[in-house]
Amino acid sequence: MFSFAEIILPLPLYGTYTYHVPEELNAKIKIGCRVLVQFGQKKYYTGIVYTLHNNKPEDFVTKDIEDLLDDYPILRYPQLKLWDWISDYYLCSLGDVFKAAIPAGLKIESETEVRINPDFEVMQDENLKERELIVLDFVSSRDSVKIIDIEKATGFKNLATIVMRLIEQEAVFVNEKVINNYKPKIEVYVALCCDRGDETSVHSYFDLVRAYKKQETLLLTYLEMSHWMRKSDTKEILKKDLLSRSGITQQVLSTMIKKGIMRIYKKEINRFKLASMEIETLPTLSESQQKAYWDILDSYKEKNITLLHGVTSSGKTEIYINLISEMLRQKKQILYLVPEIALTTQLTYRLKRVFGEMLLIYHSKFSDNERVDIWKKLLKNGSPCIVLGVRSSVFLPFNNLGLVIVDEEHETSFKQQDPSPRYNARNVAMVLASMHGAKTLLGTATPSIDSYYNATHGKYALVELNERYEGIELPEVRVVDLKLARKRREMKGIFSPELLNVSRKALEEDKQVILFQNRRGYAPMVMCKECAWVPKCDNCDVSLTYHKYTNTLICHYCGFTYQLPQLCPSCKQPTLEIEGYGTERIEDDIETVFPDTPILRMDLDTTRNKNSYEKIIEDFSKGTSKILVGTQMVTKGLDFAGVKVVGVLNADSMINFPDFRSHERAFNMLEQVSGRAGRKDGRGVVVIQTSNPNHPVINYVLNHDYAGYYNNEIEEREYFKYPPFTKLINIYLKHRDDNVLTEVSVRYSNMLREVFGYRVLGPEAPMIARIQQLHIRQIVLKIENEASMLKVKKILRQVYENIIKVDSRMKSTILYYDVDPM
Repeated sequence: MFSFAEIILPLPLYGTYTYHVPEELNAKIKIGCRVLVQFGQKKYYTGIVYTLHNNKPEDFVTKDIEDLLDDYPILRYPQLKLWDWISDYYLCSLGDVFKAAIPAGLKIESETEVRINPDFEVMQDENLKERELIVLDFVSSRDSVKIIDIEKATGFKNLATIVMRLIEQEAVFVNEKVINNYKPKIEVYVALCCDRGDETSVHSYFDLVRAYKKQETLLLTYLEMSHWMRKSDTKEILKKDLLSRSGITQQVLSTMIKKGIMRIYKKEINRFKLASMEIETLPTLSESQQKAYWDILDSYKEKNITLLHGVTSSGKTEIYINLISEMLRQKKQILYLVPEIALTTQLTYRLKRVFGEMLLIYHSKFSDNERVDIWKKLLKNGSPCIVLGVRSSVFLPFNNLGLVIVDEEHETSFKQQDPSPRYNARNVAMVLASMHGAKTLLGTATPSIDSYYNATHGKYALVELNERYEGIELPEVRVVDLKLARKRREMKGIFSPELLNVSRKALEEDKQVILFQNRRGYAPMVMCKECAWVPKCDNCDVSLTYHKYTNTLICHYCGFTYQLPQLCPSCKQPTLEIEGYGTERIEDDIETVFPDTPILRMDLDTTRNKNSYEKIIEDFSKGTSKILVGTQMVTKGLDFAGVKVVGVLNADSMINFPDFRSHERAFNMLEQVSGRAGRKDGRGVVVIQTSNPNHPVINYVLNHDYAGYYNNEIEEREYFKYPPFTKLINIYLKHRDDNVLTEVSVRYSNMLREVFGYRVLGPEAPMIARIQQLHIRQIVLKIENEASMLKVKKILRQVYENIIKVDSRMKSTILYYDVDPM
């Protein structure tokens, strides 16, 4: 029996908070359970029990835990251990990790808004308590109401517990504008009030309804739909299906329920259920794939992490599927991580055909209800399964994890940018696997510099697959000099003659074309040709991007919108011109070149809805559309058999970005998008348009020379002491007053230098020095790989506390850390 509990709250506060465990909860409370606690004067939060103890605090009075929300922990070993590692390594609070890890449906707060479910029916077997009925009546008289306001009106305590029970019964919904809390998917069924085979009761029912034609029709329809008279088992009948088939109203059904003829009952349905399809056998591996498969299994005898470096279209997915099958045979669970939701869309069908209902999907396009269902399924059931998901999947409660596959491991999409924790899911997945005693497989055609360095220096095992499946050649890469083409006036908008010619030829052969431009919107800039006025964001130091579809200028950093004016606001002349090309404009322009060709666009604007990825990928895979225009989404491992030509419309913006990783990102992106061409039926063609055709990165892509690119890059990294030879931590400071920020950041960096010395660089204003009205300064901390991140965290915390003592303006300054920035 423990008297006190350390609770993690979903707040960006360091440490845990001590609460008293009431006697009635003593026997039930466990580490990992959810509890309802009061924090501050009026707010209630869902917390997680971190530890239990009997050490009474001496310097403050503890509050009681208000309620225990679970009969069993919602976390299982080693999830809390992983949270600790993420908190220490990525220099954030446990509360930050809690917020990122747990689906919102498993958290409830006093600020949560609820609204009545107009379709809710009080069932005779629900026995709603008096307080719950009072709350239900109060909510039903309003559109939506905060929990804290219900508490004031009713005077009830522990209201979050009452509301949570009403949510579970689907009596109320959570207002999704505030928080997307969980409500189980409930379906209502109809049944007779007698057992199967009780013909006496059935005859008595007919006697009761003989004078009522509609009731008799409803009874007959039920008997027919449920197969009551057949020898086979009866079918469960949904209430909505029964009313629809019979054409009878709810009022008639209610009358029959009152007569004791029928009853209704509810069932909680798992939202994740793919359409059934015929299960196929494992894919047959080619000779080179089979060798790679056995090499991976052999490597696991000595190493826990293996890097599979396989060229594009070499058939890495088939190897993954065979490895998954082996793990399932050993009764293990598998986590299959991909960087983009688009990849889960395409992989789902392939994996489903082989593994059926053992496949689970987990990503942010699913509703919170669906994600809670997956969480509960894994929590309650430790049977073998495959979880296919994006970075948040690393937080799921695995029971018997045997293998983690990180596909396209080089991808920057695995790195969480905002909010905290700014973790890299690839690295977290490797730590998760080690905590479970599982193996990790990193797969890619273009390994990250860090991973390839670790593989060639013995930290990871390395397996290489150097030929495409069925011996298809790597695509031919052609480089177009944009400066020369413009000088000769050969360009048609953004398209070179070379690109248009090979695209036209591919379309004539009934093949497909992908056009890649890493900028969404219609055009990146609008400018007045008379006075050079450019519309800027009111909140950020960036020009606004023009979106033709809505005829608005939008900031892609804060969402600020500005209607495109008819006249220049500066010189009052009708001389505004669109400058540059985004995917929306490219879609328009290519349509004028190939007017009768179906075109699709894949970018953030066209993939906001849950099923938009699936529709675009399905249409293009089937050949319904012939040209796909897209941002970096189209570069990430998608498999389209009909693509003959890939056009990179402007490679310069990627190569010339001021960051030490820019060449790595550019090479990876260009080589990956090139790999979408010619995956089946002959060699593909890639056209790269650039103003610097002799740049080393372009030459490495031209020859598909990963080794040459890596050797050049690693030499520079070692000379300048960049990762993987050191560890980088970007420290950001933000403030509304630029002068205050300048003074505070200089003082803070000087205090850091007193501890870390030459390892501190800056402060400097980043390329975009103001976002959402906040000015920004960046300090770079470059430390040795062997340094303890826990020790670094403690030092940084101490420096922060020290500067607050000498400069109170630091309290109003936002400060955060980005470890291993991408």
